[in-house]
Amino acid sequence: MKQFMDKDFMLHNDTAKRLYHDHSEKLPIIDYHCHLVPKQMLEDEQFKNISQIFLGGDHYKWRYMRSCGIDEEYITGSKSDKEKFLAFCGCLQYAVGNPLYHWTHLELRRYFGIEDIVTSASAETIWEKANRVIEDTKMSPSVLINSSNVETICTTDDPADSLEYHAAIKEKGHIKARVLPAFRPDMALNIDKETFVPYIERLEGVIGRKITGFAELTAVLCERADFFHENGCRISDHALDGAPYREMTDDEINDIFLKAKNGGAVRADEAEAYKTKLLQALARKYHELGWAMQLHMGALRNNNSRMYARLGADTGFDSINDYSIAEGLSRLLNSMEERDELPKTILYTLNPKDNYVLATMLGNFQSSETPGKIQFGSGWWFNDQRDGMTEQMKALANLGALSKFVGMLTDSRSFLSYTRHEYFRRIMCNIIGTWAEDGEFPCDMETLGKIVSDISYYNAKEYFGL
Repeated sequence: MKQFMDKDFMLHNDTAKRLYHDHSEKLPIIDYHCHLVPKQMLEDEQFKNISQIFLGGDHYKWRYMRSCGIDEEYITGSKSDKEKFLAFCGCLQYAVGNPLYHWTHLELRRYFGIEDIVTSASAETIWEKANRVIEDTKMSPSVLINSSNVETICTTDDPADSLEYHAAIKEKGHIKARVLPAFRPDMALNIDKETFVPYIERLEGVIGRKITGFAELTAVLCERADFFHENGCRISDHALDGAPYREMTDDEINDIFLKAKNGGAVRADEAEAYKTKLLQALARKYHELGWAMQLHMGALRNNNSRMYARLGADTGFDSINDYSIAEGLSRLLNSMEERDELPKTILYTLNPKDNYVLATMLGNFQSSETPGKIQFGSGWWFNDQRDGMTEQMKALANLGALSKFVGMLTDSRSFLSYTRHEYFRRIMCNIIGTWAEDGEFPCDMETLGKIVSDISYYNAKEYFGL
């Protein structure tokens, strides 16, 4: 029987162990997509206790606690931080097969030096040990980042953001990693949502002039992209409900924009046409700037209306959607490609049914000028666990070039989640090591070592121009 989570955790053969320990383990982390808050990084306040770090904003853990029947008062409610932590430990004890079990123990070991197994009985001791470490190390966001071998962090930022915190973080110099913005214009794209009009008004306030039509909107967003570029941004991001593609004339698109801006209802076909046109315009700008464009598809958000009204978005009530994305995505990318305006693009699916859809879509639009120009994004959100990551990498290997993959990201709001890069690297090395040990690929450590090193770090560094 193997020891729980020893140094060879998830590495099931000698080749996998060598690949991880000799070629992957110590490489820096490029976390090119996350939801860390720049203001929190700048203020860098010491955490008060482990519950603040472990449970604050972590909807993965909140969902699991709800599934175990824990009352909401112990999750997002009025119970004390200690009571919430003890409740979490009590149900994690039984989280067999759930990646939270691995993630939690990795976080305890890597950041607190605690190897206790989480149970109801050990929860009080872990609480006390962890809080002593927090106090002794003055644990804050910078302490956690600086101890995680992170080279670059790309946050998620609205075009209207001032980026003042990014500049201040750089000036303060307390975080060793580069903290760069990423451009996410979802609010401008979502013309069919109630947030659209207030957002356009906010954008007008930032630029100091009225946005009088669709052409003006695209010009403003391109101006903001230039501003982001000057502040180190090299990546954009879009959360898409599906893969929109519908063509309408420029005049029709302008009329749709003006109707929405004046409070009118926009039909589904009009919203799709507007989104298509805006994505095409933004892609043109990204291509000009040399950015990578990320397209996240497949989420069904805010399913529980009662809890959404109570807690708001990103609180653990989202799930996987089952859109049909192949044809729309193909036509959208092709409309950019035929004008030679398709930027480097990373395609993510939340629904693993689309793994082969995306893995084959890549090959339609690759370029000899940029190896791996179109990427199949890492297992995301509900798929950033062993099976999800494994199936994503196998689909990419079967149908594309796994060796050009830009690897893992945290997609997280937690400063402890860099352990997910370790988790990913162990899984990746085990997959490749197993193929070699099974005689499916030569056990040439020079070649294998380069592949895992590139996926762990070097591909992302080159792809994003970092």
